[in-house]
Amino acid sequence: MKILISGGAGFIGSAVIRKAIADGHAVVNLDALTYAACLENVASVADSPLYHFEHADICDRAALARIFERHKPDAVMHLAAESHVDRSIDGPGAFIETNITGTYNMLEAARAHWIAQGRPESFRFHHISTDEVFGSLPGDPKVKFTEETPYDPRSPYSASKAASDHLVRAWHETYGLPVVLSNCSNNYGPYHFPEKLIPVIILNALAGKPLPIYGNGANIRDWLYVEDHADALLTVLRKGEVGRSYNIGGENERSNLELVQTLCAILNDMRPAGHSYADLITYVADRPGHDARYAIDPTRIREELGWRPSVTVEEGLRRTVQWYLENEDWWRALQNRAGVGERLGVSA
Repeated sequence: MKILISGGAGFIGSAVIRKAIADGHAVVNLDALTYAACLENVASVADSPLYHFEHADICDRAALARIFERHKPDAVMHLAAESHVDRSIDGPGAFIETNITGTYNMLEAARAHWIAQGRPESFRFHHISTDEVFGSLPGDPKVKFTEETPYDPRSPYSASKAASDHLVRAWHETYGLPVVLSNCSNNYGPYHFPEKLIPVIILNALAGKPLPIYGNGANIRDWLYVEDHADALLTVLRKGEVGRSYNIGGENERSNLELVQTLCAILNDMRPAGHSYADLITYVADRPGHDARYAIDPTRIREELGWRPSVTVEEGLRRTVQWYLENEDWWRALQNRAGVGERLGVSA
């Protein structure tokens, strides 16, 4: 296939591009190169004849029309989004503009292209979303998010993603656009922008700085290795039923405190510092409206599409730490970008 991937210079999008090209697909990387984007993420495939880059904003309808006309993709994977909850608390406007208006623009550009091509049944618009649209779960491990869980977003970020999910479903029901959707749990792995929990902990530990944990560290997340996620997304694109959504999880629930303690133990082993990195753990004021627990029930994608994660959280964290230790040039180049190294999301 020729796949148009929005947000392909970001963390998850770049993993999808690397995997798609490895699988033999042609890729058009559409990215506005905002603060969290980095073309180094796709440097390993940038010279491939299967790769093409388009510098454009999904809020620019005219640019999208040109790109669809130029490349005539067989499928769209829409990953471009503002995604950091703390930033959404301080500045929700960018999330409304990119995640809602930008998704509308992508849908309309894709619909115009699909009609112009004669409404091919094989075309797909794959919208990639988050489990945060479902709200917060109780502590009962038997209760998990399914594809039928009612939406209950609690932050400007998750509300904007919920709105985008609704738009995609509406474009399918109203206009017949062939769509598939997926909602994933927390991703981690190589090329993770250094504002999220795992890279913050790794880089602060290496610098001997405090390791900040919100509240008491009891908030639970399901952790999904990004390369597993990329494989799942391409599986949904190829095999998913039109109009259907698929929850993608790592089957690796951990509290934030447990996760940080695991990272500290890995760092103690891989980069001994003469002290335990766990001594740097520092509890800080909690995030406003911090959801207690997310957990994915992956039954549908496992039973219908035959996919399940291949990497345990312990193995994935060790791979991630190793990658950051070996790629200092990558993360040092990002240290001066806006907001990196600062505590965000406390304005509420």
